[in-house]
Parts: sequence; C-alpha cells; structure tokens
Amino acid sequence: MIAIINTGCANINSVRFAFERLGVTPKVIDAPEQLRDFERAVLPGVGHAQVAMQRLQQGGWQAAIREYQRPLLGICLGMQLLCEATEEGNVTCLGLIPGKVQLLETGTLTAPHMGWNNLEVIQAHPLSANLQPNDQVYFVHSFAHQPNSATLVQGEYGQAFSAIVAKDNFAGMQFHPERSAKVGSTLLRNFLTWQV
Repeated sequence: MIAIINTGCANINSVRFAFERLGVTPKVIDAPEQLRDFERAVLPGVGHAQVAMQRLQQGGWQAAIREYQRPLLGICLGMQLLCEATEEGNVTCLGLIPGKVQLLETGTLTAPHMGWNNLEVIQAHPLSANLQPNDQVYFVHSFAHQPNSATLVQGEYGQAFSAIVAKDNFAGMQFHPERSAKVGSTLLRNFLTWQV
C-alpha cells in the first residue's frame, strides 16, 4: 500500500491517477499517525515553501516523516521540503536530504523553469533505472537543490540542478513524474519497486 500525504498544498489527484495507471491504488492520508501503516509514501507539493512547511508543522507531520523508515518520495516542492533549507522564504526544512535549495539562476532564460527538459544520470541507482540519454520530463520551478552527493540525476536550465536526489529511504524528484508521460511512468514504477 502506498500513501499520498495530504498537506493541503498539492494537486493530489494527478499523483493518484498516475499511480492508478500503473495498477496501484494509493490512499490519501490526512493524519500523521496513518503513515506507519503504509509500505511507501509520497509527499507531493506545489506553491510556496514557507506555507508548505507551516502546514507540515501545524499538521504534526515533521516527526512522522522523519521517523518513517520505508521508501518516501517527495515530488516538486515535496522534494525541496525534504532538504535542509530553502531560500524561498528562508525556511528550515526537514533535513532528510543533504543540501540547500536556492533560487535557480536562469541567466537570460525565462523564469520560472517551466516545460520539458532533458535529464542526465549522475549516479546509477534503482530510482534512475531505464532512463535514456534523450529522455525528458516536465518541470515547473523557480528554486532548485544544488547538486551534491545526494544527486542521482541532474537537469540544466541556466545552471545545473538536482532533478532526482536520494539519501537512505528518502528520495525526491524536482519535476512532475505524474505529468511526464512514459518517462514519468517509468520513474514512478522505479519508486514502486525500490528496496531500501
């Protein structure tokens, strides 16, 4: 069973439908104590990091997520919340993925980074299995995790940034796998079979 954590700041349905297309029926959970009953969990997120962290704190999710010992995937803002801190609102985050999230330096490119972009595998890992050199996924973000030892896959838009990260049982995808067609489905399937 897979849980989708409902913090009130995500499009839950698109994530749920993506898993259902893979033959898995996730359950949306609203209370932290429910998390321990599931084999895997997803932390989706859209919007502002400061608001999202406040909702995690107010809902009592911090301890439940930190203590979770099974595979947990953060998507988009959900990935950023797993990191140490973010410049967006100067917020301290959950600290489960090493590194900080900073404003994406896009140079002459349009901000935010929105649309399809290539991926580059940096470290072999079950989460990045079956990715091909020209595979693209769908991004929507203005802030990004700076590549470090936790970076499995990176993207580039004005600068290199982490597209997939992992540390222990926690992982994140900066893009939206639920909106990324066949490549996104492959990556979600990788998460479903990931053993930690």
